[in-house]
Amino acid sequence: MPIVNSIAALEPEMTAWRRHLHQHPELGLECHKTAAFVVDKLKSFGITEIHTGLARTGVVAIVEGRAPGKTIGLRADMDALPMQDLSGTEHASTVRGMAHTCGHDGHTTMLLGAAKYLAETRNFSGRVALIFQPAEENEGGGRIMVEEGMMDRFAIDEVYGIHNSPGQPVGHLLTNRGALLAGVDEFTIHIKGRGGHGAVPFQTRDPVVCAAAMVQALQTIVSRNIDALDRAVVSVTQIHTGSAMNIVPDSAMLNGTVRYYDKAVQAVVKERMAEIAEYQARSFGMTATLDYAEGYPPTVNHPAQAEFAASVAEEVVGADAVSIDCPPIMPGEDFAYMLEARPGAYLFLGQGDTPVCHHPQYDFNDAIAPVGASFFARLVEKALPLPG
Repeated sequence: MPIVNSIAALEPEMTAWRRHLHQHPELGLECHKTAAFVVDKLKSFGITEIHTGLARTGVVAIVEGRAPGKTIGLRADMDALPMQDLSGTEHASTVRGMAHTCGHDGHTTMLLGAAKYLAETRNFSGRVALIFQPAEENEGGGRIMVEEGMMDRFAIDEVYGIHNSPGQPVGHLLTNRGALLAGVDEFTIHIKGRGGHGAVPFQTRDPVVCAAAMVQALQTIVSRNIDALDRAVVSVTQIHTGSAMNIVPDSAMLNGTVRYYDKAVQAVVKERMAEIAEYQARSFGMTATLDYAEGYPPTVNHPAQAEFAASVAEEVVGADAVSIDCPPIMPGEDFAYMLEARPGAYLFLGQGDTPVCHHPQYDFNDAIAPVGASFFARLVEKALPLPG
């Protein structure tokens, strides 16, 4: 079964939806207009069971099949990023400082396309829970929805999601049987020195020099404390200090991200980071404190569901365009919380040679929306077949 004909015919309409969403991005949990757009479309498809207000602006809609059965959850994220849209397209963001530079507008569109098809055909048993989630990028809307009891409330048995993948061939679907995306933590180190005049640094305790040395020392955690066969990243992404060229400041702040797959690796990173912050500062006659915040856990597919999803993908795009051996990557994803709560799988959908996600010139490739929608639709029909 290739791309569903009726979904393929829907491509111009889906493109219009997606570009509307792209022009009107929203951040975090405040996806009010996006959620309203989703609800309006769902109602126009004849879907009557629509629940709003999950994780503040999340939406869950239920589509009933033609016979009893289990419930499959399909998830799309809705939020944008706090950055400028430099795509140069006619449908560029109209909101200054906000842009759909990760493709969540496309993910929402794919799920809407699948929703329209499933509501019209209902060629399945059981139920489909259409999950439109805010705040994937930062606040963890997926975690909030799970903590609010979404899985039990809607009796969801399995859950699936898709993310677009720049750099992969258009329409190719990729996944694996285990860990796919990394756990994501963040850290902040506050260094306390003693300020003074830049002309007499010997009278100060210069936190700038300490911060520079600390950045270098932090880079030894992965290279010297973590097994080379394990995956880990420590990136210092911010240094804030100082106010003028002739003033030694009182303090400095370092901030950054940690990525990992193994909890034991996470523990080593956290321990060494605390030691480096304390003793590196002490060696310069200063003090430092570490604030370490554990964030999204690794996104780990369930083997049976990943293999099932790959078999569905083969029916939609052909075996040559599907990989079940996608190597893990170091970005994170709060779909991890849903996979901790229920069996399921996450997949990547190639969108061709485009700017990467989070790049200011990124734009979702509308040509792949029918592929993702068809995958969702066929997954439901194959997972929940009608009797006889």
